[in-house]
Amino acid sequence: MEEKILEILADKCGVEAEDLKEDMDIDLFEEGLLDSFAMLGLLVDFEEQLGIKIEITEIDRKDINTPNKVVDCLVKRG
Repeated sequence: MEEKILEILADKCGVEAEDLKEDMDIDLFEEGLLDSFAMLGLLVDFEEQLGIKIEITEIDRKDINTPNKVVDCLVKRG
């Protein structure tokens, strides 16, 4: 599941999954890889591709600001 999550995340960030794996604690927002609009799209992608629904009101930006946090959040819900 982690591999698929990283593929979806990388696609939304416009990078390769391997790039994210190099630094799983990179702050995606501070680095300009994600913004609020992209975050919404990411949640839609996770629901469509993984069947994991996360409402925007259920999470805060700090909850998914790194690849590690994204994976942890989805694994707990999936």
